[in-house]
Amino acid sequence: MTATGIGQIILYAIVLVALGIPLGAYMARVYTGQATFAQRVLGPVERLFYRLFGIKPDQEQSWKQYAIAAMVFNLLGIVVVYLLQRMQAHLPENPNGLANVDPRVAFNTAVSFGTNTNWQAYGGESTMSHLVQSAALGVQNFVSAATGMAVLIPLIRGFTRRHADTVGSFWVDLTRPTLYILLPLSIVLAVFLVQQGVPQTTDGKETAALLDAQPGTPPADARPGTIVSPVDDQPRDATRGGVNGPASPDQGGRESPPVINQPIAVGPVASQVAIKQLGTNGGGYYNVKSAHPLENPTPLSNFVECLSILLISGALCFTFGRMIGSRKQGIALLVTMAILLVPFVALTLQQEQQPSPALSSLSVDAQASALQPGGNMEGKEARLGISASALWSTTTTAASNGSVNSMHDSYTPLGGMSPIFLMALGEVSFGGVGSGLYGLLIFAIVAVFIAGLMVGRTPEFLGKKIEAYEMKMASFAILVPVAAVLLGAAFACLVDETYTKALSNHGPHGFSEVLYAFVSQGNNNGSAFGGLTASGTFYATAGGICMWVARYWIILPTLAIAGSLAKKKIVPPSSGTLPTTGPLFVVLLVGVVLLVGALSFVPALALGPIVEHLVLHP
Repeated sequence: MTATGIGQIILYAIVLVALGIPLGAYMARVYTGQATFAQRVLGPVERLFYRLFGIKPDQEQSWKQYAIAAMVFNLLGIVVVYLLQRMQAHLPENPNGLANVDPRVAFNTAVSFGTNTNWQAYGGESTMSHLVQSAALGVQNFVSAATGMAVLIPLIRGFTRRHADTVGSFWVDLTRPTLYILLPLSIVLAVFLVQQGVPQTTDGKETAALLDAQPGTPPADARPGTIVSPVDDQPRDATRGGVNGPASPDQGGRESPPVINQPIAVGPVASQVAIKQLGTNGGGYYNVKSAHPLENPTPLSNFVECLSILLISGALCFTFGRMIGSRKQGIALLVTMAILLVPFVALTLQQEQQPSPALSSLSVDAQASALQPGGNMEGKEARLGISASALWSTTTTAASNGSVNSMHDSYTPLGGMSPIFLMALGEVSFGGVGSGLYGLLIFAIVAVFIAGLMVGRTPEFLGKKIEAYEMKMASFAILVPVAAVLLGAAFACLVDETYTKALSNHGPHGFSEVLYAFVSQGNNNGSAFGGLTASGTFYATAGGICMWVARYWIILPTLAIAGSLAKKKIVPPSSGTLPTTGPLFVVLLVGVVLLVGALSFVPALALGPIVEHLVLHP
């Protein structure tokens, strides 16, 4: 690794912690109703929402009522997003005249954004109107992120309450993070991105003058060898005469002027990018997401956007510590997340700074080659470089973000394995906003249960006894995403669509593309490896089911655990209680996460990136 790469990682970590401490304290005040200044400013808006929708903020719900409210709200959101896509050709704010979205893609996209996955089986700028991008996808970016945070808070209350039958109000826990946390942060970030050069407009396109004139583009039904004038749309034979020469007599003798202008799609981009990063959503306005210069124009915007991916997830550890009255507990969880992330950042950075084996075999110095300036630059933006790309690829897959600033399909085998394995760990190394922390807490419950078995006593975590019911729910939450990923990948390898239409590569690399797709969708990440066409019937349908299962079949057992813990009394610690703020607990928790991930996915990884690495380095 280079000094530049190490320096970027250290700076990133320092700024992340420095911002996370005050943000975590602020979020704790929001959830406990003590954010007095924010409530003076935005409190009237919050109360207006409650009056409009008939919500009684002081009326709490049992975990079952809480779960039903969350499921119904999210299901209605998915239906609205689907309908808006299917009717977009007939709706306003469609300046480019885009057609209705294909029903398969519309289904996949609706589930994707409703579940905070933001997997994209489409090109945003060429498929979705401004109305769909903003009113459908943009709104879901807020409320799906807020849902993850709303599920975490009852679990925290479960540890702090005793003999309680309720865990809070879903509607209050949904409204407050949206209004007091996500919206203000998104406005600040969006303004910064506009200053950096990200578009924020209702126009459909801008026009740029080309340096070199280009021939026209033939229509879809034109015969091979024809060019269309961008002025009069009249086809002519490109094989008879020069590009700018006269057309053949049988085409009317007209000239076809060259294309001198290039339309560039623009729209409400900055607002979409801001919440996609902060809410660990990841769906980009443009098809290539944050690799597009209009989504991510400068090295400074790249650093700030990458920082935004982990900001709230990391800060929630400090929120957790404050709400349970033990800041050391929150720090222990944050250290666990960092230990799970840093080795994979280092591995990816080290692998990508190695020259490509294909170029190393040529009679050129790969280190000095313009194609390989210091490592594997394939699929990476030259303006960002290897270090910034490697850091982004690992942080976006450690979180359930899924945005990319480089193409993971072009990474070296082991460099591309790191993002896969980080997702396969269950998105608990920071993970999604809210979902990452409640996922890690579920692993913590398993860890203390194992520790209790070792010493022969009933396990306790934060003063609550962990018994059979909690273990059943925790096991369910951990194993469901694993089953969804492995079954989806297995079925994909059996269908003809995979090999005849969807895959551009075969062998180990092709299997890595399939595995990455289902690991990404089965852990609500949303990033894509590349090389896989995911808009066909099988992948659109199977992916939608996988995303739905992985999101809501974890939320339900998490809320069930919250309800069970809230009813229990708090047990004072004794000499046999495992301290959960020290190094021993951190090591045990890291070991449990890695063990589950290794046992579940190493066999599949061995068939993909590991085999590919051995083939390239015999």
